[in-house]
Amino acid sequence: MAHEPSPAVDPPRGQALTRRAALWLSSRVVMAAGLVGGYGLFAWVGTRFMLPAQLGRVNQLFVTRVADLVAGGTLLYQTPDGRTVNITRHGTSGTAEDFIALSSTCPHLGCQVQWEGQNNRYFCPCHNGTFDAQGTATGGPPFDAGLSLPRYALTLEQGLLYIQVPAEQLSIERRAGLVTITTPIGPGHDPCLTCLACSGSTPHESERRA
Repeated sequence: MAHEPSPAVDPPRGQALTRRAALWLSSRVVMAAGLVGGYGLFAWVGTRFMLPAQLGRVNQLFVTRVADLVAGGTLLYQTPDGRTVNITRHGTSGTAEDFIALSSTCPHLGCQVQWEGQNNRYFCPCHNGTFDAQGTATGGPPFDAGLSLPRYALTLEQGLLYIQVPAEQLSIERRAGLVTITTPIGPGHDPCLTCLACSGSTPHESERRA
């Protein structure tokens, strides 16, 4: 009599369920890994372009001799791409902490902000916006919107003051330098600017990575 193959025996129900659960779990793990990888890449790209420019390459540009800026005084500096910065001296310790560099462009509508030493504040004449000595809005539309003045890093070497400008703000068509106000300011009026030393030489200029 011919030998007949024994009928296939199904695995126990518990074993089949365990195998099915393992397949389900592994597929979910693969899917989760794909999502984490995709969102991780998205987050990295977003962070790369949204972090402050100071975290990338910066150029150290000469501003002035420390002795030429007395405590309470301020200078208006123009970066190579035309942005203007108020550089104010608040202390006399002889370190970079004596100075602060804040954008002179009001974050409300772009008017020129000026330092008022007698009031210990920065003032925007267009809509009476005010900022404290650290650039935080204290009144007017900038305060209502919770806006502040962007800050630039400063360094001091051998009696010379330098500003650290992100590489993205450099230009081959123009040079940095001091500017001056050429028109009176008052409520509703944005002062005009004239370059004083934008074509002047920079005693020491270097590139750094923060």
